[in-house]
Amino acid sequence: ARGIINGSTNFMITRMEQGVSYDDAQAEARALGYLEADPSADVDGWDAAGKAIILSAALFGRKLTFDQMQVRGIRDLTPEIIAAARAEGFTYRLLADVTPEAASVSAQRVPLDHPLSGVTGATNAITYATDLMGDITLIGAGAGGTETGFALLADLIALQR
Repeated sequence: ARGIINGSTNFMITRMEQGVSYDDAQAEARALGYLEADPSADVDGWDAAGKAIILSAALFGRKLTFDQMQVRGIRDLTPEIIAAARAEGFTYRLLADVTPEAASVSAQRVPLDHPLSGVTGATNAITYATDLMGDITLIGAGAGGTETGFALLADLIALQR
């Protein structure tokens, strides 16, 4: 599985694709409630890493820890780097890669014809590689108060059961 599992950073990258500076994109994401006052967990990739650990357990029954993963966020991205990639037929996305053996998180170049390159704003998406049906990409909301509230409510209900 490979996917965009942090809507906050995806929003920031989308804004940088539109020429907005990293700092301004971060400020916008914070103003919209996508980022905490300390955005480190998101922009350094640790929020996505935690989700990758959960995916690894759910998909492959593997119990990973943070110290077993390579994690690198989006702090090094700039609108100029993103524009240069676009000129070569790519864009950037913060991607979690989860395999039966390992998981990692990093800002990666994605071909413009790949489904994940078109996922913009505070949206999440994941591509599952299947044996019989090829790649399947699922796309949905990834950041915001309603989405976070629903996730918390679902977790509380699951704990109660």
